[in-house]
Amino acid sequence: MFKDSNGVELQMGDSVQIIKDLKLKGSSSTLKRGVIVKNIRLTDKEGEIEGKVDKHGVIVLKTSFLKKV
Repeated sequence: MFKDSNGVELQMGDSVQIIKDLKLKGSSSTLKRGVIVKNIRLTDKEGEIEGKVDKHGVIVLKTSFLKKV
């Protein structure tokens, strides 16, 4: 079961918001707090989701830094 930082269950296709500025590994760019990630996909690892972010492509995010919109 995948849950966001507030304990709300996440499902395939949900939209989530980033709650903390996150530095991207292997890049000098940062995802700012408040960015919306739409149409998420659940991964095999619990606590991680995949989502497409504008100008960054598909990235893997930890659910502890997200809240459901």
